[in-house]
Amino acid sequence: MSTALPVELDDIQGLVRFGYKHHTEASFLLLRVIDRDSARRWLATVPVCTAETVEPPPETALQIAFSGEGLRALGVVDDIVDRFAAEFVSGMANDANRARRLGDVGANDPGRWQWGAGALVPHVLVMLYALPGRLKDFQAAIEAQCGAGFERMTCLTTSDLDGVEPFGFTDGISQPLLDWQRKRPARDAERIDYSNLGCLGEYLLGYPNEYGGYTDRPLLDAAVAGPRLPRAEDDPDRADLGRNGSYLVMRQLRQDVRGFWQFVDRCAGGNAGLRDSIAGAMVGRNRDGVPLIGPADEAIEGGGVPGDLNAFTYRSDPHGVRCPLGAHVRRSNPRNADLPPGPPGIVSWAKRTLGLDAEALDQDLVASTRFHRLLRRGREYGVGVSPEQALADPTVNTETGLHFICLGANIARQFEFVQNAWAMGVHFDGVPNESDPLLGTRLPAADGTPTDGFSMPRADGADERIAGLPQFVTVLGGGYFFLPGIRALRFLATT
Repeated sequence: MSTALPVELDDIQGLVRFGYKHHTEASFLLLRVIDRDSARRWLATVPVCTAETVEPPPETALQIAFSGEGLRALGVVDDIVDRFAAEFVSGMANDANRARRLGDVGANDPGRWQWGAGALVPHVLVMLYALPGRLKDFQAAIEAQCGAGFERMTCLTTSDLDGVEPFGFTDGISQPLLDWQRKRPARDAERIDYSNLGCLGEYLLGYPNEYGGYTDRPLLDAAVAGPRLPRAEDDPDRADLGRNGSYLVMRQLRQDVRGFWQFVDRCAGGNAGLRDSIAGAMVGRNRDGVPLIGPADEAIEGGGVPGDLNAFTYRSDPHGVRCPLGAHVRRSNPRNADLPPGPPGIVSWAKRTLGLDAEALDQDLVASTRFHRLLRRGREYGVGVSPEQALADPTVNTETGLHFICLGANIARQFEFVQNAWAMGVHFDGVPNESDPLLGTRLPAADGTPTDGFSMPRADGADERIAGLPQFVTVLGGGYFFLPGIRALRFLATT
């Protein structure tokens, strides 16, 4: 049995733990290597903020991630690169089947992207965060320092919309709580209740995940790596290049704020109250962040006390009467357990496990949430536009959206599963031929069946169904990156 080691906060990039919410200014530099030696020299010494708590917090913070192409451009040998996750090595935009699964078709086709496909795949992602008024000089200094080794493809700017995403809804409420103290037993054991507390290995490589195992990552000959890399918990004779690192998924999403609110307004016949109600049903929360399901009357492990905006499940609303089954936040986090709910006792457990309880079976259409959580670290960009402005002024600038960023130890099981099965899935939780009301492409299914609807179940009759939803979100770019531990970063830069 392997010995559990303490969490090495000084070897983890700070983005994993903090998100830098107080650093309201941020920009993301997408770079390509032009001089390998110069690039490696800069990477070997550039100051990267860690997950250690610092008081007061630093005025600026820098984080670094690599694409698969970037590792090769820096001279990392194929034998090491190929040991990373296949999705990372292949890239987000290099597989037509992956594009179809992710919804990167039609207007989202990678051939239309501004970055992330073909010759526009960045090698390195440099993420800059700053307290108010500090970003401009910080970014200029960093670009000057790395200019000998890299060319700047583009700089993705961000905006501080004060906790509200571009469509006008309070955002950033629902996040998993990471078990930094490693108190939760990491074993493959059935869980009968939803928990917001997640094993560290779901988000950081080199630690046990929800299955009680370790996600595959590059393990190297310890004699070759020497003391530069930590040893693997599950194989102490090997050096762990992945430990304290994570995979980072980034997608630039343009949001059609005007189109969204104009469509909802037409559905509501111009009635402001009904307009907000329909928009809230599509999102799954009211604009102030209050969940449609209402807060739970009991505490959720890792989710806060009763009444918190993140302390709820959908157990009391199995048919989606209060929060539609296909609502965006319900798809993103179904908040279920390993088994559908039922009375206590071994007989009830056996019937639910074997699929012999018809009522429970009807509530067992969605995979267990705990294996598919995402740690979100996105930032908005563009100018905030209120619903009222979007409706009243046809000339208002609505070039706005989200730099979606999430972290996870398993791209396929986390991001790609959520995106494919839950967001783009047209039969999620039994809904009739409809994808995510915000993210969906609205393209017909393979057999020609329309997927541009949204259903709102009613307790006293048939579902109320809205048809003809346009596409509200368009992908402008994206990529898979590896966010290494600090020791791994220095190893990659000097090997």
